[in-house]
Amino acid sequence: MSATEVRARGPAGPAAVLGTGSAVMLIIGVVVGAGIFKAPSMVAGMTGSVEWMFGAWVLGGVISLIGALCYAELTTTWPHAGGDYHFLRRAYGPTVSFLFAWARFSVIATGSIALLAFVFGDYMQQVLPLGTWGPSLWAAIAVLALWGVNARGILAGTSTQSWLTTLEVGGLVLLVAAALWLLGASTPAAPVAAPPAATPSLGAFGLAMVFVLLTYGGWNEAAYISSEMRTQRDIVRALVWSILLITALYLLVNWAYLRGLGFAGMARSEAVAADLMRAAFGNTGDKLISVLVAVAAITSMNATMIVGARTHYAVGRDWPALRTLALWDGQRGTPVHGMRLQNVTALLLVALGAATGGGFRAMVEFTAPVFWLFFLLTGVALIVLRRREPDRERPFRVPLYPLLPLVFCATCAYMLWSSLSYVYSQSLGGFNAAWIGVAVLALGFVLLAVVRARSAAPAVSPAAL
Repeated sequence: MSATEVRARGPAGPAAVLGTGSAVMLIIGVVVGAGIFKAPSMVAGMTGSVEWMFGAWVLGGVISLIGALCYAELTTTWPHAGGDYHFLRRAYGPTVSFLFAWARFSVIATGSIALLAFVFGDYMQQVLPLGTWGPSLWAAIAVLALWGVNARGILAGTSTQSWLTTLEVGGLVLLVAAALWLLGASTPAAPVAAPPAATPSLGAFGLAMVFVLLTYGGWNEAAYISSEMRTQRDIVRALVWSILLITALYLLVNWAYLRGLGFAGMARSEAVAADLMRAAFGNTGDKLISVLVAVAAITSMNATMIVGARTHYAVGRDWPALRTLALWDGQRGTPVHGMRLQNVTALLLVALGAATGGGFRAMVEFTAPVFWLFFLLTGVALIVLRRREPDRERPFRVPLYPLLPLVFCATCAYMLWSSLSYVYSQSLGGFNAAWIGVAVLALGFVLLAVVRARSAAPAVSPAAL
């Protein structure tokens, strides 16, 4: 459907304008971020052998696919611009869903945009330095530039996403090419095999999976465009195909690191992608890897910006006191006020990160515990809604129910525990940004009381939606 046709329709809410290809590009763009340029060396060191290392990445793909199947049932049964917010409201009522919406606005989506902006800024500073405040300036420039693109409309945003994702995947292919170049060079390749090692401990392998799953994270954002898909089967295909493609890419990139650096070199590397590119292309490799990581970060930023503001639109429809957020630009297919609020907040978080000097690390601490808490609640919501609404038509059902949803929920619970443990260990040395995230979430209870008083609570019950 052309942009002219969308303008002609001018719907008051989301229009079905997206196909499988656009959704796949968006999901890959969200998931494939800076993690794949850093996490593989840490996973190699924690697993201790080639077999266990690849096993961890395959397992990460399998767990992500299980989660995607759970979301496929939720999104095809209740397609809605609110995504997780809508599922939580149906399962637990307006209080939990409102707190999620507040967390998504103040911590999850906006925090992710700011986090990715700092990654972009850190690496662009290596290519084009802008002085002492360069990383923060580049981060702010990225937010403003993508805001301008997405303000033009959903078709402009997804078209940009397709180009950015293509560049990003091309960057990963370049890493594979670097390994092949080294294999064909006259210098002997580094030994691939790891020294004989015992099976990693449960704790070591579990910690490796934390980094693997963080690198796979983000595919659930597809829920927020479920009501804009041309058919609901498209969202199922998009989720499954994107996870399969991402898993294949990750395995190829790990193979490239392994062949180019050897297992020992890969495991001890502090910047595994940079080391591979430097080994293949010399000093030029340093600039290339900076550009690759910057492209990966801005690709994920754009995708997050597209889906993030849609929760605000859903909240505005449910709560009269926040009805200004429900304004939807029918010509452009965007939640006008929701996007403006999201991006202004992301800029404020960039300023916070610059002021505290924490940058990327501060944004990770800020987002992780809250994100995994609500991810777990969404997984449990699938089981709750199966029991509460057994007769509801479900275009897609999770196979092997309830086994697969329980595996997904257990994984989310473990990641929540791991992120809380990390926050606790970091806080022993002093204050960190995670406590700001917790305080902001607590503030949501106060805001909820105010909104309830001004809205007289939502008039529609979750069961009636």
